[in-house]
Amino acid sequence: APWKEERTRSIEDNQMNLPSMQAAYSAILRGLGEDPDRQGLLRTPWRAATAMQFFTKGYQENISDIVNNAIFDEDHDEMVIVKDIDMFSMCEHHLVPFIGKVSNAKSILN
Repeated sequence: APWKEERTRSIEDNQMNLPSMQAAYSAILRGLGEDPDRQGLLRTPWRAATAMQFFTKGYQENISDIVNNAIFDEDHDEMVIVKDIDMFSMCEHHLVPFIGKVSNAKSILN
């Protein structure tokens, strides 16, 4: 299946795109009336750009690496519960991250 190996962004892409992303965040700060060259904001464009790359790091991962062959058949008829799975994503309409934990239960019937 193509989703097993597909990556839409590489680590090299992150490094190559970082300067333009930093410039974009500097422009946003200026648009808000801030001075990106003042001491408290000097590294903010870099921090914001690397944070956005982190929040969207799923684009450089693939399912095979994440699952790591952890899917297998079991011979039982019981409930499987997985709790407190770390989850984070990005609202594509507002570019705001949301972070939390999820739980999942699945009845396994042979």
